[in-house]
Amino acid sequence: MTSRRSATLLLGALLLATACTSAPDPGAPASAPTAAVTPADTPDETPPPPLAVHTLTSAEVQYGWWNWAAGSEANRSPVLDRDGRRCGERQHEDIWYLAGTTGGGAVERTCAVPVGLPVLFPLVTRVGEAADCEVFMDRAQGSATLDGVPLAAEPLGATRIKLYSVAGNAFGRTVTESENIWSCGLWVRLDPLAPGSHELTLRGSAEKPVISVEVDYHLRAAVPTPTGAV
Repeated sequence: MTSRRSATLLLGALLLATACTSAPDPGAPASAPTAAVTPADTPDETPPPPLAVHTLTSAEVQYGWWNWAAGSEANRSPVLDRDGRRCGERQHEDIWYLAGTTGGGAVERTCAVPVGLPVLFPLVTRVGEAADCEVFMDRAQGSATLDGVPLAAEPLGATRIKLYSVAGNAFGRTVTESENIWSCGLWVRLDPLAPGSHELTLRGSAEKPVISVEVDYHLRAAVPTPTGAV
């Protein structure tokens, strides 16, 4: 049987030998450091938070909507849509746009809207020169209701925006980039809709040019189905 003194001496020798063999050689090249994994190195699948729609400037409101509405060809345009099948066309992750019409009679649309996103739409709007907007806004009128409750319509006067549009869009003009486009109109901003069904009505009119907008929306606010889900 090994005595306690002998075991202690043996353990000390083993520790000394281990320390000697593991000590770094001053003449050896340093090993490459291991790269630390940071949160930025991993894919972020969390969707961005919704926009604070009531804090958007006039330029942000009108730039965002016009570039959405003019970015689709006529056969896919939510502005020319008659029944709601194009409501989801080119929508953003942090806000949901709705369209009126170009003045071609009454329209009834059924649309799904993601829960948690604010909603933005014009009652009447136009682009052109600053002087065009002054004349337009002088006679522009509009109203909207959500589930029978009147909504506030906000006049946004002549505001300069950049407009990028595609050929064959609903408005008939193609602009690749312009600093001299002015936008104006009557706008409605909505907080995210409560889950469930909602009835939204849009009415708008103007005289120069003559525009009459009449849209009834049957909206269904629901949590979107994840991509690839069965």
